[in-house]
Amino acid sequence: MPRAKWVVASLTVALLTTGIVALNRTEGAGPAAATTDDALPSRALGLSGHRRLVRELEQSGAHTPGSGARSPRTAAGPLRAAPAPLRAARPLRLRIPSLGLDVPLTGEHEDLAWDTGSPAPGTAGTAVVTGAGLRLGELRRGRTIEVPRADRRTAVFTVVRVSPGATAGREDPAGRAQLRLVSGETAVLARLTGQRHTH
Repeated sequence: MPRAKWVVASLTVALLTTGIVALNRTEGAGPAAATTDDALPSRALGLSGHRRLVRELEQSGAHTPGSGARSPRTAAGPLRAAPAPLRAARPLRLRIPSLGLDVPLTGEHEDLAWDTGSPAPGTAGTAVVTGAGLRLGELRRGRTIEVPRADRRTAVFTVVRVSPGATAGREDPAGRAQLRLVSGETAVLARLTGQRHTH
């Protein structure tokens, strides 16, 4: 059925164009109505005319000064890059909203600690936080982890992997800021995806 509609539409356009050309000839149309390559004669319905019309439209769109036209690839832009690592600052708390967890990282709880031999959370490299009873097995990819810091900034991480065992990934070779949480036999790897000011 769609093919039949297309055939009927093509025939209708062809008949209308032929009628207009015949009418112009019988009424003695002036030079403004003369058939040229830039006008729309009946042969424009053919493949060669269609190609010429498409080429002219592409050229006019691509080279019009100040038009701001861009190719689809340019308009889309590159993929969103990871945020730049933060400067070093002491972490104050560990928050995992999906688990309802908000605990200090100041040494008050001996079972939860930031490994000071690893980078500070939010800086380049992989920061390591270990603790007991964190229920990390309930975390899922895409969940967020927040680490408020002494510089009044909160580093926001997004979980990329939850693994059994004590390892969930090594330091990123590109120097990306990562966070590794370890609790019991579960390890979580998260990457820095944002930051905000701590109120």
